[in-house]
Amino acid sequence: MRKLLILFLFPLLVFLCCEQKQESLYTIGVFQFNDAPTLNAVRDGFIRALEDNGLRDNENIRLKIRNAYGNLPEVQRIAQDFVDGGVNMIVALSTPCLQAALIATHEIPIIFSSVANPFLAGAGKSAQDHRSNVSGVSSRGPIEKSLEFIKEILPRAKRLGTLWTPAEINSEFYLEVAKRKARDLGFDIVDVPIANKNEVLHSAQLLINKRIDAIYQISDNTINASFETIGTVAAENSIPLFGGFLLSTHRGACAALGWDFFDMGYKAGEIAFRVKSGESPAKIPIQYMSKVRMHLNLDAADKQGIKFSDEVLRKADEIAGAEEK
Repeated sequence: MRKLLILFLFPLLVFLCCEQKQESLYTIGVFQFNDAPTLNAVRDGFIRALEDNGLRDNENIRLKIRNAYGNLPEVQRIAQDFVDGGVNMIVALSTPCLQAALIATHEIPIIFSSVANPFLAGAGKSAQDHRSNVSGVSSRGPIEKSLEFIKEILPRAKRLGTLWTPAEINSEFYLEVAKRKARDLGFDIVDVPIANKNEVLHSAQLLINKRIDAIYQISDNTINASFETIGTVAAENSIPLFGGFLLSTHRGACAALGWDFFDMGYKAGEIAFRVKSGESPAKIPIQYMSKVRMHLNLDAADKQGIKFSDEVLRKADEIAGAEEK
């Protein structure tokens, strides 16, 4: 009887010990707005940085990874759940996630990444002057360089089209910057707003009908997750499509200038490690990406009536298509 009791209790004791260990681990709540390829790359880079610094899930830290799948109320709920659950750190991947985290807590450290303008989101006033519990990596894209590149490829182009998402302040910010920089280069930006991913196809077709010379698609979470749809419309109408993030060249863009989002997530992971090690977020300046990369897709370019010069091909960091020339 005694042996039977021991055999019965032993698994229970092991389970309780494991549960106690889990509860005592330093817990990091990581959440992202949707399944945009940029956000997935940032998340992967973040986790790799933790592992490279000796922090592994279920060994010496606990990761709670959540995805709101594009639902803004869910973003807010996840942020509050992290706070109510007593996480030690919140990692916000996207502008909506950062906004929700900033509302949910003023005490728990918040590390962000893939946020175009953290100051519009409420993180502070500058890279050095920010909320004491916040730091991270801005994803503000090289819009001026992208427009200059389009001017080089299409010197006669005048009207550039783009979709944008009014519900995302980062999208509105990028649209304003693009319009301002475009004027300096002799471009007009023609924009069509979307409410959600279900409107991308119709809105892209509407954009084509506005007599545009090319599409320069600014980057936002909603559109990035449905970029293939824009790529299909561009190919069907032989309209050059330039992406606002590097991975867009694998989803229909003929070219894109931007950052490596895995590297961006990695930088955020390094900040998280510093905070986990005892450094205050208040002492860590908000960081920016600096190395602009160029990716090309020759198959997409051919469908869109674009031929890149040998000089442009030599400058490219990655070339896809046409047997990866």
